Amino acid sequence: QVQLVESGGGSVQAGGSLILSCAASGYDFSRCGMRWYRKAPGKGRERIAGISDYGEIFYLDDVEGRFTLSLNTAKTVMYLQMNNLKTTDPAMYYCYADYCSGPSGDLVGNWGRGTQVIVSS
Repeated sequence: QVQLVESGGGSVQAGGSLILSCAASGYDFSRCGMRWYRKAPGKGRERIAGISDYGEIFYLDDVEGRFTLSLNTAKTVMYLQMNNLKTTDPAMYYCYADYCSGPSGDLVGNWGRGTQVIVSS
C-alpha cells in the first residue's frame, strides 16, 4: 500500500506560520485531485483545501486568505503554507489523493500518518 507522507507540523504561537509538505516517493500528483484535511480531538475530519488535476484550488472559508496550497514544479510535493495561525487551527493534518489517473492511481484512498500542528495563545 502506497502512503502519502506529511511533514512540517510543529508548535507555534498564534499568529505564526508553518509550511506543511506532502509527498509519496516515486509518484507525482499531475493527474490527481489532492486534498488537505485536518482532524482535531473530538471533532470530525475536515477538508480544508484541495487542488484539481487541472489546477483549480479551493479552500474552506475558515482558512481562505490564511492558508495557501501549492505544488512544486515537478508536481511531486504538495505544500500548505499556513499563516496567521489561530488557536482554532490545532489538529492533525493529512493530505489525501481524492482521485488520480495513470500510475498515481495507487495513491487513491490511502491515508498517511499526518503531521501535528499545535498553536498556543
